[in-house]
Amino acid sequence: MLTSVERLLFVREVPIFKELRDDFLVRLASVMDELSFPSKHRIFTEGQEGRSLYILVSGTVRVHIGDRDLAQLKAGACFGEMSLFDAEPRSASISTIEQSECLMLTQMQLYDAIDETPGIAVNIIRLLSRRIRELNIKLNAKEAVMPPTDPVRVVEMR
Repeated sequence: MLTSVERLLFVREVPIFKELRDDFLVRLASVMDELSFPSKHRIFTEGQEGRSLYILVSGTVRVHIGDRDLAQLKAGACFGEMSLFDAEPRSASISTIEQSECLMLTQMQLYDAIDETPGIAVNIIRLLSRRIRELNIKLNAKEAVMPPTDPVRVVEMR
């Protein structure tokens, strides 16, 4: 378990919360649930309804669709944020690689936070944009090695 001060110091360093005032971060950090997951535990599964964002405090998780790994995330990384905004099922599964500790922020807690400090929404948009760019780079690298067999691509709209 994190103390209140440790929780504040940790949340302050998470990219989507970096530009927020400490008084706001104290309130936000205090409402987050702290969860502990054992190694090789599925936190959520692709297709499930999602209404929460997770922030990895310690450990490592894998983002995957079935057996295909998409990414590994380490402390400070966020996951599950897409379903908070589009009310669609989870687009991938998240499983722990090792024992992991997370903070969880629910959709209602996040919406209250955005009402009070709209900068959070901008930071989350930046995070989502960065992930789309990373996927585009990976797709382009694969196409350079092998010709595409599937015409569906993630593209950046400007």
